[in-house]
Amino acid sequence: QVQLGESGGGLVQPGGSLRLSCAASGSTISIYTIAWYRQAPGNQRELVAVILSGGRTNYADSVKGRFIISRDKAKNTVYLQMNGLKPEDTARYYCNVAGFGQSYWGQGTQVTVSS
Repeated sequence: QVQLGESGGGLVQPGGSLRLSCAASGSTISIYTIAWYRQAPGNQRELVAVILSGGRTNYADSVKGRFIISRDKAKNTVYLQMNGLKPEDTARYYCNVAGFGQSYWGQGTQVTVSS
């Protein structure tokens, strides 16, 4: 069983930056595929960024060049560095850990981009 806790969300002006954290307990998450998703009101949950167990990363086209997903194995934590934030990035961001037939979600953290 993996427990996930996201943090780092908040209100930021357009063009600003935030770093989201997803701290895990219960298992070493580096062996899993780890992803950040987001969901805005009225929209479906969408994949933002993913990091595979081998370290390869992929991003949604809408965030490429602005967001960076990374992990700290020693801290069992995954990060999402978000730069150049836009109002359309406003959403609740969720961390997901998946693998070995299991999928775990955190409670999410709200990101609001507004002037």
